[in-house]
Amino acid sequence: MAETKHRRNETKQSETQHGEVQREIIDFLSTGKAYGDDTAEIRRIETHCSVIFLTKDRAFKLKQAVKFSYLDYTDIADREKFTRAELSLNRRTAPEIYLAIHKVLRGGDGSLQLAAENAEGDALDWVLEMRRFGDDSLLASLADANRLTPVLMLDLADAIHRFHDKAERMPQHGNAHVIAHVLDDCVDNLQQHVPPLDRSGAEEVALQLRAKFGAVSPLIEQRREAGMVRRCHGDLHLGNICLLDGRPTLFDCIEFSDDISCIDVFYDLAFVLMDLCHRDDRHRALANVLLNRYLDRSGDITGLAALPFFLSLRAAIRSHILAGGSKNQSDPAIGDKKRKEAIAYLDTARGLLRPGTPRLIAVAGLSGSGKSSLARELAPAFLPAPGARVIRSDTLRKRLQNVPPEMRLDPPAYSQQASDRVYEAMLQEAATALDAGYTVILDATYLRQRERLAAEELARNLNLRFDGFWLDVSREKLTARLDARRHDASDADRTVLAQQLTYDLGDVTWHRIDAGGALESSLHLVRLQL
Repeated sequence: MAETKHRRNETKQSETQHGEVQREIIDFLSTGKAYGDDTAEIRRIETHCSVIFLTKDRAFKLKQAVKFSYLDYTDIADREKFTRAELSLNRRTAPEIYLAIHKVLRGGDGSLQLAAENAEGDALDWVLEMRRFGDDSLLASLADANRLTPVLMLDLADAIHRFHDKAERMPQHGNAHVIAHVLDDCVDNLQQHVPPLDRSGAEEVALQLRAKFGAVSPLIEQRREAGMVRRCHGDLHLGNICLLDGRPTLFDCIEFSDDISCIDVFYDLAFVLMDLCHRDDRHRALANVLLNRYLDRSGDITGLAALPFFLSLRAAIRSHILAGGSKNQSDPAIGDKKRKEAIAYLDTARGLLRPGTPRLIAVAGLSGSGKSSLARELAPAFLPAPGARVIRSDTLRKRLQNVPPEMRLDPPAYSQQASDRVYEAMLQEAATALDAGYTVILDATYLRQRERLAAEELARNLNLRFDGFWLDVSREKLTARLDARRHDASDADRTVLAQQLTYDLGDVTWHRIDAGGALESSLHLVRLQL
């Protein structure tokens, strides 16, 4: 017993000594001398597990010797391991940001030095060097300033899809049992943080989350077995995405926990979608653009059924974290802000589970009639969030050809056989999305009556409401719109339009909409019928 007590005292003394050394290191890294410029001003940012030192064009990150339920940085060997992992994993998406690893040494005169990772001498600690970028380049900052755009969401979806597509498959993680544990922990924390959270609201969200999980847990297992659990980002919110050289760049992924980072790609995507939906209707519309582009690129329609659960779980976790952070704040204003945010995220968690009544809508017309613009504007209004699945023939045709949406295709890709395949695939994807509870908007020319009848038949077989819209636009305006197109998934031009004008459309029984004017006018006419 005395020996045990002695070992405990030695451990405590060692931890105290190391804590003193790390404090010395933090003080050293807070000076310009550490970076070879005694006059440089260094800005220091401390988080719960790291300290970041900002120079003029660099950021140096030191992991603090701390331990929480989800990470342990107390041992220097682990800090080295996780610093190396942070560099390696983040270079998958942001090699321009994550530059090098350094170690802190003590010189012969007792002074500290920031040296290269391969420098001689035992490391007192490890530091990650990163390229610095302005806070105003964060997508969270752009969202606060209402500067996010649909075009940026397309680029972001492409970046996330590229990342997920190449990410290492991790089938040993992310099973339904693990998700159940995450859910249980979330529910427990919601209950612990009443107040500031409302008890009835927390209980309602917990009940709905458990019910939804029960419904989708078999799908979660199926997706894991199908390879959809991968080494993802794990913390993919707007604050961990920046514009670097004009491109959305993912950074600061989770490196310390496979349980947090090795997840279903839809759970990873859900964080940024939730972050957008939480803000307001404008950003929810951007979330719809992001989701639809991601689906256009990945074709991963089966994940839609689990998305409301993943979205709500992300919001509920954010709620209880903010609620916990609101307590014991030295600054009352900060505590009050966190309390209000926690309550708002709980409301978001509830709203993201609201189901809709799925229906099938088709928007048709000659090339240039405004189908895609109209579909994009209609989609966010439908539940569940972030809105309807828009299936566009132009983007689906490109996916079937394994090329990016904006790459032009050769004429054989537009043969009747190829087009029949596209329309068939559209209906197959629509059936999956409708079965998942989402409204679907079909966006295609639908120049042949049999194509239109097939869309109607799908809705009839599923016992769902169908609305078809035919957009009427004069030849002159169609031509002008096609001439003005840039960087679009459609390959249609004047020649294609001239050919379409010769077709016998048959009996068009869908709602006829005058779409020759402004988009707002067409939207109004369509909404009157919905």
